Amino acid sequence: MDAIWWVLSIGLMLMGVAGIILPVLPSTPLVFAGMLIIAWQQDFQTVSGYTMLGLAVLALIASALDYIAGAMGAKVAGASKQAIRGATIGALLGIFAGPFGLIFGPLIGAAAGEFYATRAALQAGKVGLASWIGMLVGTIAKVGIVFVMFGLFWLAYLI
Repeated sequence: MDAIWWVLSIGLMLMGVAGIILPVLPSTPLVFAGMLIIAWQQDFQTVSGYTMLGLAVLALIASALDYIAGAMGAKVAGASKQAIRGATIGALLGIFAGPFGLIFGPLIGAAAGEFYATRAALQAGKVGLASWIGMLVGTIAKVGIVFVMFGLFWLAYLI
């Protein structure tokens, strides 16, 4: 029975890591769920409830980055509400366009939304680029947080 829990846990963690790149998957909640299953299965003896609480906070912070980073980048550039909606729509539609769509969907969406709102091509490009940079910074931060989560979890597990 232990093997089933381990396979499930590691599978969830791997899906979570994939979710950092694929916005369809909730990345850090899946990573946290995999860790929680291992801790729960061992009655929180190897990994304490306090450690899991800390990991939960990190997972929440990383999840919030998904929504905040791109919007903050767009806001810094003076984006309109339409640009922020466009970035969100571009990110969602980008899922279906493969790697190119995942990378450039938010940029194109934000630029299109800003152009629709202001009819200023230079401003639209500026907002699109700022949104994309925000998304990129958010993704890098999320990768860092997930590595910290893994490090803390396995350190607690092994000690």
